[in-house]
Amino acid sequence: MPIEKKLILASSSCFRQQQLQQLHIPFEAVNPDFVETPLPDETAPQTALRLASGKAYSLASLYPDALIIGCDQVAWCHEQQLGKPLTVAKAQQMLHSLSGQEVVFYSALTVLNVAENRLHQHIDETRVMMRTLTDAQINYYLTLEPDAIHCAGAAKSEGLGALLIKRIESTDPNALIGLPVFRLVDFLLAEGINIL
Repeated sequence: MPIEKKLILASSSCFRQQQLQQLHIPFEAVNPDFVETPLPDETAPQTALRLASGKAYSLASLYPDALIIGCDQVAWCHEQQLGKPLTVAKAQQMLHSLSGQEVVFYSALTVLNVAENRLHQHIDETRVMMRTLTDAQINYYLTLEPDAIHCAGAAKSEGLGALLIKRIESTDPNALIGLPVFRLVDFLLAEGINIL
């Protein structure tokens, strides 16, 4: 029988916590101590993966026998990285610039086995075609979906963000929400976690 390890989600995101809760796996969510700032000349996938890994490693000394899940998501459009707008005004600007555009979301996942210093890494790429949006539609959406300011690109796809989206191309529909669940299951199974 494999040894069960404590599972830590290095995230304060309620969205990722909800995704993990749906798998019925016991875990503890802990806010990582890591600055989420892109570096100059870093690509969007590189930023997402570095931040996901950094979040996991930031908790390693506190949980030396745990498996720590780190995640991050970066949106890419108009040759620039788009993070979380955090304010309604920035969300309005962001959605206006994304109107009618294709946006690529890079959702990075890391699982760190602290005791053995083993790191599993994955970047999921999701292509989203946004509808052409009027300012009135954007304002209406942000009024009904206030949590959207905490989502990369201000597009909360699992909620009313579906109204903004014309098409999604993805190998894992969970990744757009923030946690590539299919690959997470692979990593946990590889670490001997009894989830099935």
